[in-house]
Amino acid sequence: MPELPILQESVPRQPSIFDSRSLADIYREVQELYLADNRPWVVGYSGGKDSTCALQVIWLALTGLESSQLRKPVYVISSDTLVETPVIVRYIDTTLQRIREAAKQRGLPIEAHKVQPIVQDTFWVNLIGRGYPAPSNKFRWCTDRLKIAPADRFIMERVAEFGEVVLVLGVRSAESATRAQVMSFHRIAGSRLSRHSSLPNAFVYPPIESFSVDDVWTYLLQVKSPWGNDNRDLVAMYRNAQAGECPLVVDTTTPSCGNSRFGCWVCTVVTKDKTMQSIIDSGEEWLEPLLDFRDLLAETQDPAKKRQYRDYRRKTGQVSFIRGTSTPVPGPYKLEFCKELLRRLLTIQVRIQEAAPPGEAPILIHDSEFHEIRRIWQMERGDWEDSVPAIVRSVLQRDLDWVRDDQAVFGAEDAEVLKEVCLEHEVPVHLVTQLIDVERSVHGFKRRYQVHRRLEAVLSQEWRSEADVVAEREELLDEQRP
Repeated sequence: MPELPILQESVPRQPSIFDSRSLADIYREVQELYLADNRPWVVGYSGGKDSTCALQVIWLALTGLESSQLRKPVYVISSDTLVETPVIVRYIDTTLQRIREAAKQRGLPIEAHKVQPIVQDTFWVNLIGRGYPAPSNKFRWCTDRLKIAPADRFIMERVAEFGEVVLVLGVRSAESATRAQVMSFHRIAGSRLSRHSSLPNAFVYPPIESFSVDDVWTYLLQVKSPWGNDNRDLVAMYRNAQAGECPLVVDTTTPSCGNSRFGCWVCTVVTKDKTMQSIIDSGEEWLEPLLDFRDLLAETQDPAKKRQYRDYRRKTGQVSFIRGTSTPVPGPYKLEFCKELLRRLLTIQVRIQEAAPPGEAPILIHDSEFHEIRRIWQMERGDWEDSVPAIVRSVLQRDLDWVRDDQAVFGAEDAEVLKEVCLEHEVPVHLVTQLIDVERSVHGFKRRYQVHRRLEAVLSQEWRSEADVVAEREELLDEQRP
């Protein structure tokens, strides 16, 4: 049986987990839990200090078992939101490949996987395609779509395959009083496991729950990475980014990012992205266009500028007002602004790919997202001009294998004719385009199920101008005043 590493004495500091427990004892606990049943383990790995520490503890504990005892798989999953900081993506990809190679060489049942959101849930499909505003504390629509759903989907696939799974997370009760309370609330009496807060047949095991932040760094700096990383590089990355860890988020109780942590470069939940700025200042100047684009998204959250970028109607087509005022609650980004965002994003992609170090040119938006954005603009937002192919062609100087609609296709010339007709008859052009799109969507069906209800839903939307709607609201408020 391989000898387990022994933690050396360090400079006196705050009370440590190692004052009361040895590494051998911690590894023994992991081994006992691993051997207790046939439930596979899913280890959440974000690349930060806590998840790295937890994975190392699991890995080194498993090396202390006989090969015949390594009978159930351990899946290491890392969440890629597709808008991660390129430097972090590079680090994660390199690490996952090292984990795969090292596990194979050592005969460990460890597999490394990267999970991603489905195309309908990606950041750009929702922000540029559907016009969702940049995330904020009041409307953080990104976490569930980009982080929770992909990880949960992988976990539930394993549940379907094996019946139950154990989810291993690098969470610590010392992170916050709330975290400690949540962890204890779901704890199974007499067990180190907790029930997952939302996933059935999934259990949670936090091997470093009692570690302090000093314990984590002490362990990482004194115990060599078993898959070949240098943990001092991790220290340097934290120092350069002046950041905390962005954890693998598997439910709404797991703390998400938003406090200048490693994570999405588009994050607008924070006022200033100090992490990205620090990475740029540390020598990665080629990433500066990303920070500029992120700041543009943050600018759209300025209350004084929201009406410049966003529709006065909600996504439902109705108008809501800020209580007691005649100011409409801003809706999704206007289609024209979404077009401008796509142009800028592609321009930035070209710039940073030219400036990136050899072999590290990132892809900011993928071809599958172009297709989905195009579909949404055409089917839901009345983009008869079919703008996406034109924008991609003008900026990237290439064409994709664009899907051609077998139904009657309307183009830019048709849109101009329709505008003239609607202007002559004083009918909102977008109303007519939506009515026509509803008819097109059911063309050829033998049963036009619910078509009248869908037409009625379009007609019931607010089609008056913003000025008319606001004027009516002001009259109503005047009547209500004493």
